[in-house]
Amino acid sequence: MSEPELSRPVDVRQAEGKAMSIVASEAERVALSERFGLVRIDRLEAEIELHRKDRRVTASGTLSADFVQSCAVSAEDLPVSIDEDLLFRFVPPHSGYEPEEEIEIDAEDCDEIEYEGTHFDVGEAVAQSLALAIDPFATGPEADETRRKAGISDEASSGPFAALAALKKPD
Repeated sequence: MSEPELSRPVDVRQAEGKAMSIVASEAERVALSERFGLVRIDRLEAEIELHRKDRRVTASGTLSADFVQSCAVSAEDLPVSIDEDLLFRFVPPHSGYEPEEEIEIDAEDCDEIEYEGTHFDVGEAVAQSLALAIDPFATGPEADETRRKAGISDEASSGPFAALAALKKPD
């Protein structure tokens, strides 16, 4: 397994009450933009607070980023800014459930990230959170014109009822 682009390892034994400010360097932003298929990442920052209970560590905070991605239709550059709340938990492997066991999840639950040994990586968790915040189908102002030029019509004329509409006789 290759080294994460944004690595910030934390020793679980020193996690209680730890506050972290993560600011991705230019090299980290370049590597992450390649990993996630972005044009570029101009800014990636996170403020995280850790709280430990036994070997489980809950991380909460915020993620802020400015990046440029390509429009899903026209490939034009789209500037995007995000501000997301973060909440995840680092847990040792096999933490109380069997792989085949059905698990109920509600709004109070958070993502659990397994770690082995005495360290977990908050930076990689932040990178994964960024990946989840990216809209893979984002479109820009040129998308409609690009569709029109390509002969792709809007949903009303090409949707599931388009064939029925074509059969309708004019009055």
